[in-house]
Amino acid sequence: MKRAIHFVLLLFLSLLLHSYAEEAFDVRQHFSTVTRYGAAKGIADNSIIASNIPDGCTPIHINLVARHGTRSPTKKRIKELDNLETRLEELLRDAEERKLSLQKVPSWIQGWRSPWKGKLKGGELISKGEEELYDLGIRIREKFPDLFNEEYHPDVYTIRATQIPRASASAVAFGMGLFIGTGSLGPGRHRAFAVTSESRASDLLLRFYESCENYKHFRKRQEPAVGKLKEPSLDEITSSLVSRYMLNFTRQDTSSLWFLCKQEASLLDITDQACSLFTPSEISLLEWTDDLELFILKGYGNSLNYQMGVPLLQDVLQAMEQAIKAQEEKHAPGSYEKARLRFAHAETVVPFSCLLGLFHEGSGFQQIQEEKSLEPPPKPPQQRNWRGSIVAPFAGNNMLVLYSCQANSSSKYFVQVLHNEDPIPLPGCDSDFCPFELFKENIVYHPHLKSNYNQVCMVKQEAPEQKPSKLSQFFQLFSLGNDGKQTHKDEL
Repeated sequence: MKRAIHFVLLLFLSLLLHSYAEEAFDVRQHFSTVTRYGAAKGIADNSIIASNIPDGCTPIHINLVARHGTRSPTKKRIKELDNLETRLEELLRDAEERKLSLQKVPSWIQGWRSPWKGKLKGGELISKGEEELYDLGIRIREKFPDLFNEEYHPDVYTIRATQIPRASASAVAFGMGLFIGTGSLGPGRHRAFAVTSESRASDLLLRFYESCENYKHFRKRQEPAVGKLKEPSLDEITSSLVSRYMLNFTRQDTSSLWFLCKQEASLLDITDQACSLFTPSEISLLEWTDDLELFILKGYGNSLNYQMGVPLLQDVLQAMEQAIKAQEEKHAPGSYEKARLRFAHAETVVPFSCLLGLFHEGSGFQQIQEEKSLEPPPKPPQQRNWRGSIVAPFAGNNMLVLYSCQANSSSKYFVQVLHNEDPIPLPGCDSDFCPFELFKENIVYHPHLKSNYNQVCMVKQEAPEQKPSKLSQFFQLFSLGNDGKQTHKDEL
């Protein structure tokens, strides 16, 4: 009798835990770089304990590198969703011709129409994206009131964006939040402010990847190999979908349905249609395939990915050194820059995060200092640090805040790094509050300023010999004989 009671209790507890796990799983936190900022902020790492800022330390300058906010699908991806609409109709007809029951087919599939059908343009910042940046601007001003107490001048608060409309629109939304109540325009007392942009062809600070010929050759060569790496996972999930819903889904169908899931949930808050086709474990696997692609083509998978971002890191360091000089020479308030605020893309934020040494696995920082490629992130259910939903969600950002600590005997200036507004330890400092000279030596100079942008990106550059990683060896299996035309990926 006791055994029966124990069995019933264990069964009840198991069902309860399973139910809780299903309820706790929020699909909106698993979309890699298509994750909304609010959802990404919900993925908390409770193991990180922020440093206490010592008394007498005052922020004197802030560097911000931010991604644009949530955007609509691009024209190319809108076409993919149009094709999916036609494809779903074909699958239903095929099932009917085979006289299969459609009871297992989710009702939404029958008669589904793409919400973006008929749109001729895409990729623009949507209202949710505007809110992400607007609210970020408000929070930053509230967090650092002493940094933003000066009367606005474009040389005091420098705002830069790429020439891509969603980036410049994000800069405007941010500035509206940052300077709200400081002007005389409208009920919100807004004020005008300047957003500057470089030409797309010559923007080495925020679009370094567009002018780096070596990187473009690398992308052309490795994109097919990355696709091959993702195929086994997609095939596994496709087989499960066919068995579950009795429709003859293909690998491409699975990929398109996963894309639809991300768009519906992130842009429209719809999670009970395309996303409901997949189990949590399948979603985790699909997320990993996205993260793997991000890692290889934009992150630690090739040292070139972040080496080409060194001009941006140099610009950040220069801004700090100028702020220190102004502090030391006691320049008059309003005569020097207090914030350098930049708005760009995942292709900018991801390499910059790698330059800082964030989100690598294990002993990866030593390899980063030697500018070597790292091994890919482990496959679920293993835990990993590299998740696109954390590294570069929509509106994802890195803030480097320079503090003056005049009473401190060990160092007068410190750098605190905030990733998505949360303090994060720097591996070269083992703290999120790093002495400036240590930041300069361990994070900037020692690993990254040994070569310049032209040396890294020149087409004829001979790559230094190094022992090939398991990842690069695996690539070679798929890269041989690939002389086809370049596949143009959507810019994130």
